[in-house]
Amino acid sequence: MHWGTALEDGGAAGLVRPYFRTHGRTRPTRDLPVETLVSTTARGRAMTRGSTPEESEICVLCRTSQSVAEVAARRRLPLGVARVLLSDLADRGLVAVHTAKRGNGNRPNLDLMKRILHGLSRL
Repeated sequence: MHWGTALEDGGAAGLVRPYFRTHGRTRPTRDLPVETLVSTTARGRAMTRGSTPEESEICVLCRTSQSVAEVAARRRLPLGVARVLLSDLADRGLVAVHTAKRGNGNRPNLDLMKRILHGLSRL
């Protein structure tokens, strides 16, 4: 196999591409568990330029609240990449992060986890 062909077919490029979107960063600036809900702010809805296509698509998707896991699944991104992008958007005030209520022992709320699981199974 020739490398040019592999890149054109998405072979090796498929492994690199997601982290290219985060400029190679693998750690978000915020703690974003999979059940965390995010929604686009008024500033994010008004954004017309100055962001990447991925950021714009996430802002459109999050006009209705989405969990971090849903954003990753719907945008077909690795969870780590989705967390970095969402963290960047939150740092710039384009999305709001809604921390989930914790249950006993600082564990995620069971009802919320069931809703997220149900939503992901519908994808």
